[in-house]
Amino acid sequence: MQQRPVIGIATQNLHSIDGIPADLPSSWIMNQRYFVACTSVGAVPWMIPLLDEDLATVREIYDRLDGVFLAGGVDMDPRSYGQEAHERCGRTDPPRDVVELQLARWALEDGKPVLGVCRGMQVMNVAAGGTLVQDCEACLPGAGKHDYFPGQGWARDHLAHGIRIAPGSRLAASFGGGEAMVNSMHHQGIDGVGEALEATAWAPDGLVEALEGRGGAFFVGVQWHPEMLIDTHEGTRRLFEEFIAASIAWRESRTLADSIA
Repeated sequence: MQQRPVIGIATQNLHSIDGIPADLPSSWIMNQRYFVACTSVGAVPWMIPLLDEDLATVREIYDRLDGVFLAGGVDMDPRSYGQEAHERCGRTDPPRDVVELQLARWALEDGKPVLGVCRGMQVMNVAAGGTLVQDCEACLPGAGKHDYFPGQGWARDHLAHGIRIAPGSRLAASFGGGEAMVNSMHHQGIDGVGEALEATAWAPDGLVEALEGRGGAFFVGVQWHPEMLIDTHEGTRRLFEEFIAASIAWRESRTLADSIA
């Protein structure tokens, strides 16, 4: 029986400012849906603590992973890509930035598979030297609506707009064509595309909706939330399945290399 691949998913900080009682200690949490989606295609998910001051331990965790999933969440600290905060930049989580950026950079170096969603794609871009638009409405003249947030009455699986997918991309292979409808829960986006990455999908207003690595490894980020569509959209499930298949292949290649060495 083939061993299931271990997929790391970094957490995020929960503080008293988030509404928990002030006398409770700070906690690391993450949306269950990401774990359920990864498990549904055969992964063993592993929660990664935000030990931003102990990257040696984070590295020990990373080395035991077959793939990395970068989830959605709060805004990235603009200092991570060399900018001052715009007035519309929201709450940030600098320890999470440190850990996730390091995971993405290690994976880029090693060719370890990565799938990122929403904020996760933005982390991948910054890790590769790219930059972000801090608020689409304020900073991109003519931008369409992208912030269909649940707190404003939109369902998390609401299909908000279409995307155009680049022919020949991993995403086009998964989705079986050049167009798709996606949900949308973000107010930031990709500005300058990072080195070694290429844009492979766009919203009607031109905003980048997907990034892929140029080096052949599975390094794919999407701006929407496919974990909410995996049970209803065949292309989305294939994307997750291909991520898991790539993670298994990466583990097997490392095992073979270690046996030869």
